[in-house]
Amino acid sequence: MSERRTQPSERPYVLLSCATSIDGYLDDATDQRLLLSNDEDFDRVDGVRASCDAILVGANTVRLDNPRLLVRSRQRRERRLASGLPASPTKVTVLGCGALDPDARFFTTGDVDKIVYCPSTAVEKARERLGDLATVVDGGEPVKPGWLLADLATRGVGRLLVEGGATMHTQFLTAGLADELHLVIAPFFVGDCRAPRFVSDGRFPWHPGRRASLVETRQIDDVVLLRYALSDRFEM
Repeated sequence: MSERRTQPSERPYVLLSCATSIDGYLDDATDQRLLLSNDEDFDRVDGVRASCDAILVGANTVRLDNPRLLVRSRQRRERRLASGLPASPTKVTVLGCGALDPDARFFTTGDVDKIVYCPSTAVEKARERLGDLATVVDGGEPVKPGWLLADLATRGVGRLLVEGGATMHTQFLTAGLADELHLVIAPFFVGDCRAPRFVSDGRFPWHPGRRASLVETRQIDDVVLLRYALSDRFEM
C-alpha cells in the first residue's frame, strides 16, 4: 500500500531515547550487538514504550539490530489493550536507500501497524518487496522529519518514541523537533572511531550559548539516566 498525505499544523510529542558508552558510542564495530544497559533500565524503557503511540527507528537499525520494538511486559500490554489500544505501539521506519528484508522482526512480530516512509523514487520497489506487511508512505525526496511527524499526526500518533540510530537522532535534533531526551550512560568505553556515535555532525539548537535543561538524573544499577527537556512542550 502506498500513500501520500497532507500536512496538518500539530505534531506529535517527540521523545528520543538511547544508551551510549562513556565516550558517546551507540555500539562497537563488531558484528555482535553491544548491550549498553541493564535489565532494570530495559524495563524502564519498556514502560516508556508502553506510554507511546508509535516507535521509530531508522532503516539501518532494522537491518543491523533486527529489533522487535514491542512492549515486553504482559501487564503493560494488558493495560494498553484494556484502554482500547493495541498491545504495542505502531512501528515506524524511514528508508533512505537500499532495501528492507521482509523477514525482519520489525515486520514479522506483533499484531500492530507498521509504517515505512520512503523517498518518492523508492516507493514502488518497497511496495513490491513488502506487500501487505507494512503501509508504505511516499515521503517526498528526501523524507523530512517535520513532514513525517505531521503525517503521523494525521494517523492519530500523539506521542512518538525515537530509538535511533544516529541518523534519526541527528535529524530530529538538528531540526529542533525533539521535546525530550533520555540519555543512558553505560560504565565503560568503546574507544573505536569505526563505531557509531549517538549523533553525527550537525548544527544543533543546543550549544554553549543555549544549554539544554537537565530535569532528572537517576542511577539505575550501574548506568545513569540523564533526562533533558528540549522544548517548552516538555512533559514532566
